[in-house]
Amino acid sequence: MPRDAFSHVTTWVFDLDQTLYPPSARLFDLIEARMVDWVMQAIKVDRDQANHLRLHYWQTYGTTLAGLMREHGVDPAPYLTDVHDIPMDRLTPDPDLARAIRALPGRRIVYTNGCATYAERVLAARGLSGLFDAVYGVEHADYLPKPERAAFDKVFAIDGFETTTAAMFEDDPRNLAAPHAMGMRTVHVAPTRGEGDHIHYHTEDLRDFLIRISG
Repeated sequence: MPRDAFSHVTTWVFDLDQTLYPPSARLFDLIEARMVDWVMQAIKVDRDQANHLRLHYWQTYGTTLAGLMREHGVDPAPYLTDVHDIPMDRLTPDPDLARAIRALPGRRIVYTNGCATYAERVLAARGLSGLFDAVYGVEHADYLPKPERAAFDKVFAIDGFETTTAAMFEDDPRNLAAPHAMGMRTVHVAPTRGEGDHIHYHTEDLRDFLIRISG
């Protein structure tokens, strides 16, 4: 049981996509399709090349947006508005997850590489609105993406919490390296276990994991 390992935690930081909703919802498929369309229009390439660049930039820079900004000078605001303009009908409320999050002692925040407006829509669709003390998007990090350490530094400085008494929940194992280095408890939330010494715990079921922590 990991409960004792989290007894010192007073701030709980959650990623959004495929962390606060299950990967089976495939919500990101809709976002990725809009990313491909956006890349095609922005830099005038065909669909196959646009999809290749979307993935290449994500792997290289942490997000497709970061690659577009660095290599093509793309304005981030219209991009974020467009690619996140998707329906939420694939998501359903999860009252058990809501109760598990509500039971966590201390401060609860969401930090996503998406935009905060989109995050609020996802939280509403999952029945998680009002549970978090703050919601931060990539815009709060001056558009620097996770996994860059500078992105975490910016967002965590805005919030002002002490990282050595915090925990981070993420589906992308790359995004747990910086929190681990900052002294946070790290939890990989995904169907398959990520590799690396920077991951303290892995779970396939966030709700069950949080219940075991909070009792």
